[in-house]
Amino acid sequence: MQLFSRLSQVKPRLAAATAFAMASMAVAATPTLARASDEGIQFPLSRSAAIVKANCLPDARGTVTVEPEGPVEHMRVKVEDLPPNTEFDFFVIQVPNNPFGMAWYQGDIETNSHGVGHGRFIGRFSSETFIVANNPPVPAPSVHNNAFPDATLNPVTGPIHTFHLGLWFNSPADAAKAGCPATVTPFNGDHNAGIQVLSTNSFPDLQGPLLQLKP
Repeated sequence: MQLFSRLSQVKPRLAAATAFAMASMAVAATPTLARASDEGIQFPLSRSAAIVKANCLPDARGTVTVEPEGPVEHMRVKVEDLPPNTEFDFFVIQVPNNPFGMAWYQGDIETNSHGVGHGRFIGRFSSETFIVANNPPVPAPSVHNNAFPDATLNPVTGPIHTFHLGLWFNSPADAAKAGCPATVTPFNGDHNAGIQVLSTNSFPDLQGPLLQLKP
């Protein structure tokens, strides 16, 4: 009887443990969601694949809040634990990791002496954010001719949604000074930026956080 009693107590515990493990696995398999409210959405910026691979800036992070304001959205960005007094370039991108897909230059963020930076941008940052180019292609101005020269003709494309965000070092030298690779990328106004630092890579490629805000 004592053995039966002990077994009857063990079975519910095993069942509870199994249920907890299954629930934990389900949570782990669920894509990251932006925290939503009546005012908008909030979501994290995570260390980019480039700096994770290089094992630099281990505490770098950011938070983005997007709030609807009539026909536009207000985006507020806060980044932390970055190199102090350093310039960065902020982009809206198609996918969070290299090769990033379609992208546009949204603006700059500069950190203070504590490595904290703030950005505020006004535009279309919702499920309606996209890039399109009709046929036939048309000429584009050539302003820069360096490692990443300007295209002189646009590519033709149907509407492509751009629901991800990314932050790049403005200078490869600043990246090297921070212990990161001095890789040169086109992600600044002169097309001679450093590597990506933060992005929305905690979200799936086809489910960037801006998709979750419905205008």
